[in-house]
Amino acid sequence: MRFRASVAAALGALALVITLPTSANAVGGEFVYSYSGPHGHVREARLKHPHGRECINLREVTGRRASSPAHSPRNRTDAKATVFTDIHCKGAHFSLRPHGGHASDKLKFRSVIFR
Repeated sequence: MRFRASVAAALGALALVITLPTSANAVGGEFVYSYSGPHGHVREARLKHPHGRECINLREVTGRRASSPAHSPRNRTDAKATVFTDIHCKGAHFSLRPHGGHASDKLKFRSVIFR
C-alpha cells in the first residue's frame, strides 16, 4: 500500500514539473515587421521568442537615424501583441491576436508589448 502511494505521489510531482513553463516571461514564436532602411528600401525584422509583459522599443525605428516607424506587423507568437505609435509603449495603440494577427503598411508603430 505504501509503495503504491509513493509511486502515485512521484508521478503526480513529475506531471506538475512537466507542465510548468520554462520561463514566466517567455513568449513562444516570432513577431515580424517591416521598416524603411537606407535609401528607402523596405526591410524586414523579427523578434524571436520575445519577453512578455515588457515594453520593447524596436531598435530599427527608434535610434537617432530612424525617421519612419515600423509597419506591416505579423504576430506569429502565442500571445496578444499590442503595438504603439511611440516608444516606451505610449501613444495610440492597436492589438494583434496571437497566431497570425496582422495589419497592413498603414499601421505605423515604434514599440510593442506581449500579453
